[in-house]
Amino acid sequence: MAITRKEPQTEAVGDQLSDRAKWFLTALLCLLSLVLIAALAEGAIRIRQTLRYGTAQTLEQTYRFDHKLNLRVPIANLNVGNVRTNSLGFRGPEITQPKPAQTVRLGFIGASTTWCGEVSSNDAVWTSLVTADMGRSFQAVRFDQVNGGVPGYTLKSSLKNLQYRVAPLQPDVIVIYHAANDLSGEMRELALAQGLVATTDGPKTSWLAARSLLWSLAEKQFDIWNAQRAARAGSKRLELAGVVVGEKFRQDLTELVQAAQQQAKVVAVATFSTQLRSGQAEEQQMTAAASALYYMPFMSPKGLISAYQQYNKVITEVAQATGALLIGGADDIPGNRQHFADTVHFTDLGSMVMAARVSGALRQDKRFTDLVRQAEQR
Repeated sequence: MAITRKEPQTEAVGDQLSDRAKWFLTALLCLLSLVLIAALAEGAIRIRQTLRYGTAQTLEQTYRFDHKLNLRVPIANLNVGNVRTNSLGFRGPEITQPKPAQTVRLGFIGASTTWCGEVSSNDAVWTSLVTADMGRSFQAVRFDQVNGGVPGYTLKSSLKNLQYRVAPLQPDVIVIYHAANDLSGEMRELALAQGLVATTDGPKTSWLAARSLLWSLAEKQFDIWNAQRAARAGSKRLELAGVVVGEKFRQDLTELVQAAQQQAKVVAVATFSTQLRSGQAEEQQMTAAASALYYMPFMSPKGLISAYQQYNKVITEVAQATGALLIGGADDIPGNRQHFADTVHFTDLGSMVMAARVSGALRQDKRFTDLVRQAEQR
């Protein structure tokens, strides 16, 4: 009877296990390499953000929700990168209370374009530049500021912010600079009515994007590319023909101006400046519209230009109707990357030109100069 040898089968099984082990080790090494590359990329992005803005923290980490006011407000005594807040949670230096004699207090109401998280320091924010400029122009009195700008605010948010946080500090002058967030909200409502979106909510932050700066930036850029691609392809865009744009904005701005006029002797409203302009080439418009398209991916650059122009028309008309000082010259700030960090937010250079707009209008206003003379006599 023949005896069957088992050794070859044992060798085959051993070879098979060895192949599986090699495959597993190769897959594990690839996975570890990908994790390492991602970690290095995340670190590099955070270093870049820190070098550029002084911090790698997200904007949301600089705020708290005030349940009493039902309002999101900046954290007090914040010292993060290029942003400093005072003990009251306003970006800027401490505010003396009660207001000293011979002091003209400038109050600024707005959203992220007044907060100015993109500029290099508190001193580079246009509100600070206006305050410093007024101090040089009228040296017999002291000027200080309340920067009531908070990213994400609409006119309704700013009305509450004025009533509960800014007005108690007794501003003599209030400058209002608003448009972007109210416009985004109105456009999303129109897009919902035209079946272009399923909800009026803005962009959603994924679980991973909330934890990884690299993923968050990549996700946002992907959304922008998609919106730009759809606009170039002529996909269905929001139709504004026959739609009256800006009427709710008119009502809310009028309410805010009138509330400000109850608190301050001089109230000014500024037309809104954007990097996006009608005279730009198509690709330049696409680049200039990038951040606006992120929040309103159903829009086209042409539609955005039209909507911003209509909002500026409303701002002008509200100033005329209420007697507020109109700060015009929205296009005095050049529409390029040297002056804008994105569609609406200023660089240091853009902030300087914005400050010049506001300072120039205040200096030429008789109500303001009378106010300064009265302060000199206190």
